Amino acid sequence: MKRPKLKKASKRMTCHKRYKIKKKVREHHRKLRKEAKKRGHKKPRKDPGVPNSAPFKEALLREAELRKQQLEELKQQQKLDRQKEQGKKRKFEASFGAEPSDVDPVKEEFGQHKAKKAKLAKQHPKKLYCQELKKVIEASDVVLEVLDARDPLGCRCPQVESALLQGGQKRLVLVLNKSDLVPRENLENWVNYLKKELPTVVFRASTNMKCKRKITKVKERKNIPFKTETCIGKEGLWKLLKDFQDIYGKAIQVGVIGFPNVGKSSLINCLKQEQICNVGVSMGLTRSMQVVPLDKQITIIDSPSLIVSPVNSPATLALRSPASIEELRPVEAASAILSQADTRQVVLKFTVPDFKSPSEFFASLAQRRGLHQKGGSPNVEGAAKLLWSQCTSGSLGFYCHPPPSWTLSPHFNENIVTDMKLGLNLEELEKNNAHSIQAIRSPPLASSILFQSSGLTNGITEEKDIVEELPKQKERKQEEREDLEAINSDQESVEEEADGSGSNMSPAKETLTDEQSAQSYVLDRKSEEKDDAYDFSTDYV
Repeated sequence: MKRPKLKKASKRMTCHKRYKIKKKVREHHRKLRKEAKKRGHKKPRKDPGVPNSAPFKEALLREAELRKQQLEELKQQQKLDRQKEQGKKRKFEASFGAEPSDVDPVKEEFGQHKAKKAKLAKQHPKKLYCQELKKVIEASDVVLEVLDARDPLGCRCPQVESALLQGGQKRLVLVLNKSDLVPRENLENWVNYLKKELPTVVFRASTNMKCKRKITKVKERKNIPFKTETCIGKEGLWKLLKDFQDIYGKAIQVGVIGFPNVGKSSLINCLKQEQICNVGVSMGLTRSMQVVPLDKQITIIDSPSLIVSPVNSPATLALRSPASIEELRPVEAASAILSQADTRQVVLKFTVPDFKSPSEFFASLAQRRGLHQKGGSPNVEGAAKLLWSQCTSGSLGFYCHPPPSWTLSPHFNENIVTDMKLGLNLEELEKNNAHSIQAIRSPPLASSILFQSSGLTNGITEEKDIVEELPKQKERKQEEREDLEAINSDQESVEEEADGSGSNMSPAKETLTDEQSAQSYVLDRKSEEKDDAYDFSTDYV
């Protein structure tokens, strides 16, 4: 029912109020005229030209015309120079197969880039990752292997490191990222363990770059280190890269590799001081290599994540594989992670009662966090996904103890270790690491969860190793399809039986399904709301 029209309010007002408004308007206009007078005329005056009575008028006009031609030639030359520079950058990026980072593509390139992306999308994503990883290793003089400080040994890949050593005189550096998620003592122990084999840098990438496009740049003075409140360890890494540049005696290219969600793109954004690489909580955001020039002498190359081999333990697959939550079921993946954690510390961290099985823990966690399914039952799968996401992202602090005794990795020898550290100022690197550890606000040991590391994570570097996984995936998908068909056929048979039995019953005694009852409840609510609105309008009148 339409609401009855009310009589419009009168616009009449007292003379006092009307004259007061007119006075205010006059004052406002006077103020605007005053400000306009101070600013002067906005409209530029028309050039009157050279008067006919002026001496040497023809010479002046010729000089003006000559200056105009010179400006036009200068603009044309600058335009050609820009086009040449863009062509060089495109050739440089095309030689490595990288996608452009700073250069805005022109209309002609847009079609080519789109066709290239469509072609790459048809390929197997893991094969594409292997191809891009090989390009990054071949193009790099120095490679930064980014490790998660919560499990540094589990973030190292022996297959990639051995492939790197076969690529010639390349240097490998370990970067301990997410250092603020582990206790300080544990971080120091890991630095002392890893530096015996390779140069190690303590780093903490910026976390507030999601909102800001650029970090405010601080003016760098001579002999004064660059300091930021968010990024820690940048100074030590910069000095190390400058040492490598002096050793090579030329402009160097630095590749960044690592497993998913260790902070490769965040590290590049901190060094560049711009959000030039995509970052996020979800795994596998970087799909292809990306060339980012830091300065005239150092160019850094972002790479897609390393591929985890299926021969690893379930806990390793759950933590390091971006598709683990899809290939494994969420409860299975989270149960594998939970089996590696200390039970007592997990109970204290999540404030849940003591549990005997993972399903019991997930039920308690779901009740604690308010995750419920229809009917009030705890959402076990949602709680498992919550634990998995917290472990793979940077929201949950856990730590692993380094091995009690140091042993050289099987793919290294003493000569390789010596060559990796040759020409570097290791004492200065140790000082920078100690300064970074003191600057990081580490969590206390009591609030962190002890995690049992599975050791080195095996990865896939060759495309031929990926083909073996495809038949298994097809069989799994086929089984899932068969299960779905069986469930659908059972549902259809149940519905047919219900229809047959319902035909003998009277219409008043027919039972409604959950969906029908929900729909009727919504319709009843809508009708009640309409009735309420009608009653309100009538009372108002």
